[in-house]
Amino acid sequence: MTESNGKEKAKWITTIIMSSSLQSHEVAAILKNENHKIRYSNSVEPGSIIFSLSGVAFLLLDAQDCLMTSEETLWAQIEKFMKIHRNSFLALPAALHGPAEWKLMYRIQQRFLGDNLRVVPVHNPLEAVRLMTTIAKSTGKPHTDNIQYRMIVAKAQIIEQSPVWKRLQKIQLGCDPLNMN
Repeated sequence: MTESNGKEKAKWITTIIMSSSLQSHEVAAILKNENHKIRYSNSVEPGSIIFSLSGVAFLLLDAQDCLMTSEETLWAQIEKFMKIHRNSFLALPAALHGPAEWKLMYRIQQRFLGDNLRVVPVHNPLEAVRLMTTIAKSTGKPHTDNIQYRMIVAKAQIIEQSPVWKRLQKIQLGCDPLNMN
C-alpha cells in the first residue's frame, strides 16, 4: 500500500492472545493471514481475543448460540470476561441481525449499563476482524499519540477560525484560546 506522496505505508501487525476454543475459527485464520502473531491459550475465557499491547479485549459470541443459552449462564460468562478485562467489547456475529438479535443486544446493554462493556454487532468473520483491529490499532501507541496530536491541531484550528474568539479578542478580554482546559 502506498500513500499519495509515494511513501510506503507500514502495515500494522501485533501479537494477539486468543482462546484455544477459537483455534479453528475463521477469525483466527484471517488474523493469521494478516501476519499477526497469534498465541493460543487455554487459560483465557472461551471466545476471548486479547490485543495486549493495545489493552483491549473482545469476547466473540455467536448471537444464535447466545439466544440458545440461559440468561444466567450468558451473564456469568460476560461478567467473568469484564472482571478480567477493563477495556472490553462483546462482538456478536450474526449473518442477519433480526428482531431476536437486536432484542438480545438490548438486554445485554440494559444488564451491563454503566459497565466497561461495549456491544458491537458484526455480520461475518471478516467484519469482526476489521472491527477488532481498527479498535486495537487506534487505542495503542503510537496511534493514540497521533490521534491526540490531530485533536489538538483541530481544536486550535477551530478556535482560530471561530467568530466568537475573534470577537472576544477584539474586545480584548485577554482570552488565550489555545490554553483552554
